[in-house]
Amino acid sequence: MAIIDDEELRPQRQPAKPKDLTLLGIAELEEYIALLEAEIARTRTEIGAKQRQRTGAEALFKRPG
Repeated sequence: MAIIDDEELRPQRQPAKPKDLTLLGIAELEEYIALLEAEIARTRTEIGAKQRQRTGAEALFKRPG
């Protein structure tokens, strides 16, 4: 009989806990927004790249007929 470790039962990825915004001043909040917007832009770029890869792969493996 195998022994199951509690670590194996925990989800591998846990969502990040929201940052406590009450501790930040206006300038810090604006910097935080800029950081988040940059991350959103980076993520959208990655999505676009993956969509282009998928489209290319689908075109390559698409059979006429």
